[in-house]
Amino acid sequence: MFLSVVIPTYNRLPILKKCLRALEQQRLEAPIRAYEVVVVDDGSTDETVSWLRNHAADFPHVRLVQQDHGGPAEGRNRGVEHAQGDVIVFIDSDLVVTETFLLSHARQLEQSWQQRGDRLCFTYGAVINTANFDDPTSEPHKLRDLSWAYFATGNVAIDRQVLESSGLFDTRFRLYGWEDLELGERLRRMGVVLVRCPQAVGYHWHPPLSLEQVPRLIAVEGERAKMGLVFYRKHPTRRVRFIIQFTVLHRILWDLLTLGGLLNERSLRPLLAWLIRSGKPGLAMELLRLPLNRIGVRALYAEAQAAGLR
Repeated sequence: MFLSVVIPTYNRLPILKKCLRALEQQRLEAPIRAYEVVVVDDGSTDETVSWLRNHAADFPHVRLVQQDHGGPAEGRNRGVEHAQGDVIVFIDSDLVVTETFLLSHARQLEQSWQQRGDRLCFTYGAVINTANFDDPTSEPHKLRDLSWAYFATGNVAIDRQVLESSGLFDTRFRLYGWEDLELGERLRRMGVVLVRCPQAVGYHWHPPLSLEQVPRLIAVEGERAKMGLVFYRKHPTRRVRFIIQFTVLHRILWDLLTLGGLLNERSLRPLLAWLIRSGKPGLAMELLRLPLNRIGVRALYAEAQAAGLR
């Protein structure tokens, strides 16, 4: 099979370099005939485009596609449009993969196609979160790396015709969040089955938490709320309500866990700072998730009320 790896990117050049170098090291064995890497630059303002052009000879599998800043949904659609493969692999530009990454996806897909007698499935690889920029693939697999998302574009492979029959990504998702899970809902309703492929490992780099990141993390929750409402309007089901946390249960849960908002980004700041200084930014991030979830759920309800939804 011919695989096309589609990667939208926006101002992530340092980690993108590691991502692309890892993809150049892929093992070419049956059933892979060939592969390409389609990088869609989403209007980056850093040196992404010039660096890719100046180093094109170092990345023979890479093809660059450019667009004005339109978000990852539009970027992935454009990548599929320019891709030549009969299998599309989606990853993020901050993912560093192992040398058997594509081979694992390809073999699992082929096995699943043969067992099923059709191609109505996609493979979902393992994503290991890491803050180790120098050596991201040294991170061990952790319990919190497990994901229950149905279709998350950090690490999936799918037959091109099946993907195109779904209608691709909805470009109304221009802000952060939900565009891949919304596509997953459409695939699920088509009978397209998730097949776990833990051998296809990608290491997802997140910079270690600093207090300077907190305002942006809060802003992201606002964006997720807006996009969550787009998701729910397309699929007004109980399942989607739980996915986006648009339930009374979630409101009660995060109110309880934050003591009604007493534990917030301001009151937790000294403890977060101490954890970061103590070399425990991961634990600080997990603690910060409590008020962030409350902020996100309350923002979603505010957006819904403004839109006349309940």
